[in-house]
Amino acid sequence: MNDPAAFVTETIARIRAEVPGKAIIAASGGIDSTTAARLVQKALGERARAIFVDTGLLRAREVEHVSEYFRASRLPFEVVPAADRFFEVLRDVTDPEEKRRRIGAAFIRLFESEAERFGTDRLVQGTIAPDWIESGGALRDTIKTHHNVGGVPKDSRLVLVEPLRDLYKDEVRAVARELGIPSADRQPFPGPGLAVRVHGPVTPERVRRARVANAIVEEEVERAVSAKTISRPWQYFAVLLPVRAVGVTGDNRVYGEAVSVRVVESIDAMTATSMDVPRAVLKSIAERITRELSGEVVRVLYEVTDKPPATIEWE
Repeated sequence: MNDPAAFVTETIARIRAEVPGKAIIAASGGIDSTTAARLVQKALGERARAIFVDTGLLRAREVEHVSEYFRASRLPFEVVPAADRFFEVLRDVTDPEEKRRRIGAAFIRLFESEAERFGTDRLVQGTIAPDWIESGGALRDTIKTHHNVGGVPKDSRLVLVEPLRDLYKDEVRAVARELGIPSADRQPFPGPGLAVRVHGPVTPERVRRARVANAIVEEEVERAVSAKTISRPWQYFAVLLPVRAVGVTGDNRVYGEAVSVRVVESIDAMTATSMDVPRAVLKSIAERITRELSGEVVRVLYEVTDKPPATIEWE
């Protein structure tokens, strides 16, 4: 894509041809789905309805932040609470691929109900090229199944509309800027949410720990960016690991979990480089995580693997 303005014009025309009636939009608050939502809103007006699902797997204050973001983007939306549904489908599931498949299926079943209520069979998704490439598209091996690709049940009656399917993340951001969407360069957040940042069983308690650790990483990295200690990374987050380690609290032995911190630079998410974060920033992150999750998390690690051979997210 060389001309974002031309892409917007052409895509709006294509959406109008693809969607003769109404459509619902799977809007996560990320730049991909928000850009897709704005394109569909421009094409269909009141015939489009954005759905933001509170899965219980979101970051700290995510519902409030996304609501503010949608309002700033002039995007009408509705929040659907569904935490109990998602924790139930993830009960006793530890395999990363199975997590993604179950989350994708749960989203689709929920959207089927919402689409029926709205009187449509069209579902708009913010799928982009890396999603279907990593999910095994175009005769490639499956790197990881993206919930919005491989997680879609084969018997779903929804017709998918994916206006950004052939774009990469940097191209999506260019389209977002063309559409006047604020914070077009905000960091990506996986559709399955913290479920793929909690290795092993996904329980409300373990998600809470991951949420606290993730918020600390974001706050400390953003503070370092504001102080010009580091340049703005592509993505920065915490992962709760499926291991336990011995720690000390006061004079007492504790047996808690471990967290890995990931900070990477990238252009299009197809490749990424681990960022050389100053030790003082990492030390502050480790001290805050072990203090605010005292007795629960006793060890903080920093991951230095590039993509490839690793992926950006751990699962």
